[in-house]
Amino acid sequence: MLPAVLAIAAAVADSAGSDGLALYALLAAVPFAAVAALSSFGDYLDAREEAVRGLQSLLWGLAVALLVLSCAVRSQSAGVAPLADSALFGCLGVFGLKAAIAAAAHALRLALRPAKP
Repeated sequence: MLPAVLAIAAAVADSAGSDGLALYALLAAVPFAAVAALSSFGDYLDAREEAVRGLQSLLWGLAVALLVLSCAVRSQSAGVAPLADSALFGCLGVFGLKAAIAAAAHALRLALRPAKP
């Protein structure tokens, strides 16, 4: 949750023209996303029969890669390069996809409960 909030904060800072604040928000998001990715992968290894956990773990890895790419490009350029923006918005898309998958899995679990007589 915190990496997504920091990525949103970076996007807002980008739109306000504060490139430095956006870079720092993304740099702060990287370790939190990496820990979440490792934790998610550990959860997947504990319960391999659940494909949703594997997909969530894979998406965390993709989010970390996009965050690192955006940070690397931003730190090397004077302004905001299009690749940095694309990586940030791709990461926001991954976070949105993760939220949709989690909500769908939760709704599916609730819908499959047997009714009490």
